Amino acid sequence: MIKLIKISILSIILFTLSQCATGPVNGMLFTSTKFGGEFNPANDVKVTKSGEGCTHSILSIIGFGNSGAGYVAKENKISRIATVDHSTFSILIALYQNYCTIVSGEGL
Repeated sequence: MIKLIKISILSIILFTLSQCATGPVNGMLFTSTKFGGEFNPANDVKVTKSGEGCTHSILSIIGFGNSGAGYVAKENKISRIATVDHSTFSILIALYQNYCTIVSGEGL
């Protein structure tokens, strides 16, 4: 019975900690990915500037940052968005995680 309780607790912990930075693939020890997101379907925006905004999490206890596409565009003075891409990075599932949004387009 005690062995079943230990296995159940371990399963719950692993399930809880697996909510890491998500992308196309995830690794338990290390993850570093970049993947495409949205693009301007009219394809009429020249790329003259780009910017990146990230959110970070430490031990799944502390989270901070801003990775919103609108925020990244405003902070980097991008007036028209051409593409919005993403990247993730994590170490040991929940020790450290980040999720970044990469915005490119025409600048002011």
